[in-house]
Amino acid sequence: MAHTLLGPLAQAVTFTDAPLQGALSANNLGIVENAGLLIDTSGKIVAVGAFTALQKKHPQATPWQPLWGAPLVALPGFVDAHTHACFAGNRALDYDMRLAGRPYLEIAQASGGIWSTVQATRKATMQDLSLAVQGYAETALRRGVTTLEVKSGYGLSVQEELKALRAIAHAQTQTVAQLVPTCLAAHICPKDFADGPQAYIHLLIDTLLPKVKAEGLAQRVDIFIEETAFGAEMATWYLSAAKTMGFDLTVHADQFTAGSSAVAVAVGAVSADHLEASSEADIARLAASDTVAVALPGASMGLGMGYAPARRLLDAGAGLAIASDYNPGSAPMGHLLLQASVLAAAEKLTTAETLAGLTYRAANALRLPGKGRLATGYAADIQLYLTNDYREILYWQGQMEPALVLVGGKTRAPMGQPA
Repeated sequence: MAHTLLGPLAQAVTFTDAPLQGALSANNLGIVENAGLLIDTSGKIVAVGAFTALQKKHPQATPWQPLWGAPLVALPGFVDAHTHACFAGNRALDYDMRLAGRPYLEIAQASGGIWSTVQATRKATMQDLSLAVQGYAETALRRGVTTLEVKSGYGLSVQEELKALRAIAHAQTQTVAQLVPTCLAAHICPKDFADGPQAYIHLLIDTLLPKVKAEGLAQRVDIFIEETAFGAEMATWYLSAAKTMGFDLTVHADQFTAGSSAVAVAVGAVSADHLEASSEADIARLAASDTVAVALPGASMGLGMGYAPARRLLDAGAGLAIASDYNPGSAPMGHLLLQASVLAAAEKLTTAETLAGLTYRAANALRLPGKGRLATGYAADIQLYLTNDYREILYWQGQMEPALVLVGGKTRAPMGQPA
């Protein structure tokens, strides 16, 4: 089998032996200086080490230094573990009202919020939604995001949720970025569903989820636990039913009020996302579990509220991922590296903790064990930055974008088109 030897690289940040939980230091980065990455034709990393040593050991490998000897730092491709990229319309009016001082929950209870996006998304065709997902995936790819989760949740009926999930599936055929679909039909109870939240959850369990499973449209199920959405008891019932059907679980938890992350831990959810309102008890509970804590700084920035307690979560021993929460309401920016850089400064996260939260720990939040490290057997999803010092990547707070992105070992130009 022919191999490609990528390098020499100034540095490769491998995370080879870094743990999934707890605080991290520079010692956990697994940096290889003057590095080479040996990649096979299936798109997997065969070996990582000093370039000259790999060159001697694999003389038949094709050497490749894509930028003519310029200093390059290699990182694993970023994994964005929480996005709502499947939507139509925008919520500029909501944002304008928030700038004028009206709180998110008040806007949601009035004419804005999630329901306004539901109305726009229902009017969109499946092709419209697929193009929206594809467009965001290509933008994210240019910024080094090679894998991203995409939720439904703006259809809020059986047929409209299926339309959204089918749109995500079609978008996957149009982009090399890996899309991980999640069914968020339990985003809120739709305002036009007259029988109330309990009957709506029954409809999802009895009708929608079996169809999602039969078509293979998603392996993950999510629910928003909050005053304007669903209570803890109803969420536990729904998530338990989904788990029985074989779905992985994730939860919108502790965004405005504390305590709902307890549901995520109790049902064995893969992740609990948001956590801006998490209490000390919530932090301790998450740290004692295998549920990944996912911070969403984009929502904090968009809503003008505090960040998830990332520092305390890590110090308690939790596994922390950082995701964009890209959505039309609270987090329309969608720039993952920028958001993570700002969170790191606000929460005093080390470079290792921040980059881990964007790579292998984020992959763990999606149950993708072969992603997020530069290590033997892992996918050759690689970002190359035009620098000789990995510390510059966070220092420039999202302004330094990768010079080149590889997905499965194949070169991608900055705009996500074949090189």
